[in-house]
Order: sequence, then C-alpha cells, then structure tokens
Amino acid sequence: MAREFKFLVGGEWRESDEKVYIANPFNGSAVGLLSLAREEDVDEAIRNSAEIFPSLKKLSSYERSKILSAIADNIDHRRKEFAEMITNESGKPIRFAKGEVDRAVSTFRIASEEASRINGEVISLDVSSIVKNRKGITMRFPIGPVVCITPFNFPLNLIAHKIAPAIACGNPFIIKPAPQAPLTSLLLGETLLKSGIPEKAVNVVPCSNEIAEKLAEDDRIKMLSFTGSARVGWSLKQKAGKKKVLLELGGNAAVIVDHHADIEHAVERCVTGSFAHAGQVCIKVQRIYVHKSIFKQFEMKFLEAVAVVKVGNPLEEDTVVGPMISLKEAERVEQWVKEAVNDGATILWGGKRRGSMMEPTVLGSVNPEMKVCSEEIFGPVTTLHKVDSIEHAVEEVNDSRYGLQAGIFSNDMNAILYAYKNLEVGGVIVNDYPTFRVDNMPYGGVKDSGFGREGIKYAIEEMTEPRLLVIDF
Repeated sequence: MAREFKFLVGGEWRESDEKVYIANPFNGSAVGLLSLAREEDVDEAIRNSAEIFPSLKKLSSYERSKILSAIADNIDHRRKEFAEMITNESGKPIRFAKGEVDRAVSTFRIASEEASRINGEVISLDVSSIVKNRKGITMRFPIGPVVCITPFNFPLNLIAHKIAPAIACGNPFIIKPAPQAPLTSLLLGETLLKSGIPEKAVNVVPCSNEIAEKLAEDDRIKMLSFTGSARVGWSLKQKAGKKKVLLELGGNAAVIVDHHADIEHAVERCVTGSFAHAGQVCIKVQRIYVHKSIFKQFEMKFLEAVAVVKVGNPLEEDTVVGPMISLKEAERVEQWVKEAVNDGATILWGGKRRGSMMEPTVLGSVNPEMKVCSEEIFGPVTTLHKVDSIEHAVEEVNDSRYGLQAGIFSNDMNAILYAYKNLEVGGVIVNDYPTFRVDNMPYGGVKDSGFGREGIKYAIEEMTEPRLLVIDF
C-alpha cells in the first residue's frame, strides 16, 4: 500500500478528501497517496505567514543561522531517503538525485553563513555646499511572506534556493511544489519542523493550479518566486499585482565549440549536459555551434559518446537517461523531432520513443525556426550547427527569445571575452556546459528566461528592501 502524505499549514499536518496518487514515471507504480490543500487551507497558510512575520524578522542573525544549519544537518542525515524519493517521484537517475541532495545541504549551509552577512553601508551626504556633516546609513529589511512555486525537475534544491534565503533574512514562506513531484517537499517539511523555525512559518501546500494563482494574487503576499515555464511565469507575473516577482524561466541553452577548444573535453561535457535526467533541465545543452574547421571531428566523437550513454532504470547507478516525467511529455518531444525531420532535419542518432523513455537524440541540418531550436525542448534532444567564426556563433546563439546561460569551449581569451561581452544571457560558462551551476553564484536569465537572480546572497537582496537613515553628525 502506498504511503499517505499530508500537507503542512502553519506547522500542522492536514489531510483532505481530495487525494491523488503520485506515480513513478519509470514503471507507473504508486509512490504515495497525497492529500491536496483546499482553498481554505491556502488562505490559512497566507494568514499564518502574515501573522508570524513580525516575530520572524526579529530573530537574530545567530538564530536564523542556527536554524539553517539544523536544516542542512537534518537533510544530510536523511540523504538516502531524499535521493530515493526524488528518483521515485520524478524519474531522475539516482546518481543525479544524490547530487541534488548534496547541493541542497550546501545551499542551506551557504544560507547559514549569509544570514550573518546581510550588511548595509555608510554614505557621505555632504556632496554639495549646502549639506554638511550628514551621513546616510542603509540596512536591508525583510519584505514579508514569500510564495515559492517550484518545478518537478529539482524537487528539493530549487525549493532550497527559495526558502533558504527567505529564512536567512527573516521572511516566512509558503511552498507550492510541482504537482508531478510534490512528495520530496513534504519530506523537507518534516526536517523544517525539527530545525527550530517557528512552526507557523512552515507551510507546504500542494494544490491545484487554480488555487496557486490565488497565492500569486493575494496582497498579503509580498513576493512571488517562481521557477518553471515561461508561459506560466509571465502569466503569474500579470496576476501578481504590486508584489515583488522573481522569475527563473526556461531556456534553449547553447554551447559554442571554438576551433581552439579541447575537443575531447567539450564532447564529454556536452554529452552529459545534453542528456542527464533526460534533458529535463532548463540549462541543458540544446544547441551546439561548432567551428567548421573541427565540425566533422566533433560530430564523430560526439555521436560515438552518445552511443554508449546508459538509458534505463533510474535506480541503477550508471543510468544517465531515465524516463521523462510523463508519457505526454515524451510524446511531445517525439512529435517535435518528427516535425523537424519533416522540415528537413536529419536524425544523426536516436529519435525513438518507448513509452515515457525517449532515446538520446542528435539532430543535424536544422534551422532556427524549428521548435527543436527555437523553443525549450526540455527533453533528451540536441542539435548540431556549423559556424564560420566566433562572431557567427554568437549571432546564432542570440537568435533566440531565451537567454539563461551559455557555454563556450575555447582556449582563445579573445574569443572568450567576445562571447562574454556579446552573448545575451545571464551567465557565460567557459570550458564547460551551460548546465553548470554552483549554489552561491548569481543565477538567472534575460529575455523570456525571466529576471532577478537566485544564489543565496543575490536572492536575499531580492527578498529585502534597503532602508535609509540620515543622521546629522
């Protein structure tokens, strides 16, 4: 019998008559039976957050740091349970699920340190002849309740990236997890309740999208932090009213392989970046632009490496490509590949689907108008492109409505600097794939990839407001 999961409102475990089974994407087995939060539960979660805010923001840096450190320890002690839950409910291969748990522990530890580094500044205000002896002091103050809406592909660490900075600066939070993979967030809720945080501040409310929209609209909420698709993110922003909004949206991340690159290294990293977790990562390698002088060599080595990528049971340690999150999503990716082929693209490897399992697929002879190039495929499909120069490559990369991260493989500093200055993205990764992310770095995009930055220090800035004090000395 599947384990039953309740949701959390103000630290209290609740159940409802509306229940859903969460199924394993690989074999369809029931992972858990989940009670969904009702509209009245969500309204109470908002009320709890508003009521606890005055107390939470008064916690000292030491107290907030101690809470965050305890959360990290609690996750660390249950790392096996967390990793297996991530794999079972999302289909993420266990090797990557373990890595996500490690990252979540690190995210909370970084936040524990940053809680004591929320500093202000002293400003000299005697910059004109009519002002003398005045100084300005700025400090950062928490803004209030934060709604955290997260996707299925990182069901632990993407929540951590929202609630860890919120706790660090004294904001209460409400977690609305992805409907496809909500159970990991409830395991996290258990660890939060053991951390010393005021229970009223802990709200984990898996609910319908319609109820989630009310979270975005409610004026008692002071910030919406959303990670997910561009379509949903921009729609929620329109509903958010006057509250602050941080959007981490989709992408169709590109890699440039310059003729000065280490080809073997570029191939190795691009294969992992293309196909890990069945490509269900917003900064997965989707487009690869290779200099014409090395294109054939790169293509041959890349296809050889793709041929040995392990596809199968996500609980096996050497699996790279597991199932997609649902049959519907696998069918969508298959259809996009077929559309590209009908429009002239060539399948260089893969292209077949078996249930929710999609083969690692490499396409050539593509054009920018095809969905496999212009949209976020969010699946194990990568396109190869031949370019004449670094300028040509940058132009092609920028021919996209997205701009999250990009990678460049090159040992030519002039090419690297040209890419950095001219790529329209939030981050440029040198001699690695655009899928690279460390949890203290500023992370976010431009154009349809969203705005604002995560990474603990930077998210704290988003979740606080500077306040000025002017003193006549």
